[in-house]
Amino acid sequence: MRTLVIDVGTSGLRAAIVHDDATVTDLHYEESAPNSPFAGLVEFDATEMFAAVQRVATRALESGPASAVGITTQRASTIVWRASTGMPIGPAIGWQDLRTVGECMMARAQHGFNFAPNQTATKAVWMLNNYIADEAERSSDDLRIGTVESWIVWNLTQGAHHVTDHTNAAVTGLTVPTGDAWNPTILNALGLHEHQLPRIVDTIGYIGDATSLPGSPPIHAIAGDQQASLVGQGCISPGMTKITFGTGGMLNTFVGEPAPQSAKRNAGGTFPIVAFSHDGKISYATEGIMLSAGTNIEWLRDDMGLISSASESDAIASSVATTDGVVYVPALLGLGTPFWDYGARGALFGITRGTTRAHTVRAVLEGVAHRGVDLVDAAETDSGLPISEIRIDGGMSRNATFVQALADSAGRPVRVSPISEATTLGAGFLAGASSGQWPDLAAATSALSGATVVQPLGEPGISRQQWSQAVSRARSWIPDLSAL
Repeated sequence: MRTLVIDVGTSGLRAAIVHDDATVTDLHYEESAPNSPFAGLVEFDATEMFAAVQRVATRALESGPASAVGITTQRASTIVWRASTGMPIGPAIGWQDLRTVGECMMARAQHGFNFAPNQTATKAVWMLNNYIADEAERSSDDLRIGTVESWIVWNLTQGAHHVTDHTNAAVTGLTVPTGDAWNPTILNALGLHEHQLPRIVDTIGYIGDATSLPGSPPIHAIAGDQQASLVGQGCISPGMTKITFGTGGMLNTFVGEPAPQSAKRNAGGTFPIVAFSHDGKISYATEGIMLSAGTNIEWLRDDMGLISSASESDAIASSVATTDGVVYVPALLGLGTPFWDYGARGALFGITRGTTRAHTVRAVLEGVAHRGVDLVDAAETDSGLPISEIRIDGGMSRNATFVQALADSAGRPVRVSPISEATTLGAGFLAGASSGQWPDLAAATSALSGATVVQPLGEPGISRQQWSQAVSRARSWIPDLSAL
């Protein structure tokens, strides 16, 4: 059997075929980077995004029909469109967008809601208020509010289905703590309407046919990108943990059946999330967020000119044994878990006249690695589960110097996914477990092979104590944002 996977990330999207032996073929990719018209604003054209999805999916199917479709997407990015025309009412807002920081502060002061600006809730309100002048029209039955997977399914089924799944719904800020229903108290306070929101369905299960694609293959799974990556790395037992080092860094630790009592941030700085759902049963995880990971490599390349390509960072960093005391704090967009300091800013410490390009590049890699360990420590605190091994994927997982720095800083083995984008494989497993490609999710993930395990070789070049001192100095550069 063959499963078509559509994988829509923050800076690009792909389609591929996942086979019974967990191999991935027929991969077609297009860049789909958002726009940033002003600092802190992140927008994209949803119509262009779906046109690209249609193109790559059609090309992937040229090798033969698919028995199922699995969809995995960036989460919380928000689109509002009209059902009558299928057209967005304005530019979609990306999850990294910070324009609703003020709205988050007001919601906390007026209603006690602890929204983050990277959640859907305040983005949807902003779009309605700023794209539609007529207040009465904002309640129209013709309007549809959704995140990326809702938009993709709507278009693939040519308007037949407006749905989301528990993994995506639970990170919008609009659901009850268990993530299985919209929260009427929040909707009423924000002026949103449930009839405009998608129906919440299981992650694993038949949804409808993708009639816009050749052969109209059935859609059998939708999931957020981080949850798909969790499954794609086989983390379906309590305590198993993965980190995806992409544009940002996302840690997920599988917890299992205990439902969270609150959707609020845990004491250690992680959030409860839905891992996946099937046959009405929900499994949970905890999530830690690094606001910038690969972004720091892009900064070295595009803005500082210290490297000519992302891959070059490995060779340059490995040309020196240590950073020679230089410490980099990767806080270009602030600090997420466990600090949640949006006013923190990136910083380089310990620079001397002898500091070279290689020292700086290595410091950046080691700084991202230390932030990864911050996430692991927070997940252990909040889940109460020991984390004996870290599984990783994403673009930075192909950087050997970075992976070794992560293992050394964490004092744990690091298992590198055989494919850098485990999201694609995970979405295939989820859909295939529904369509009969595999009897269940455990059988699907058992097909995984080819991972590389990197053992810690000794103490990190920069100690965890030095790291903590550097972080403390990088925090609160913009006090108003730090107060969020």
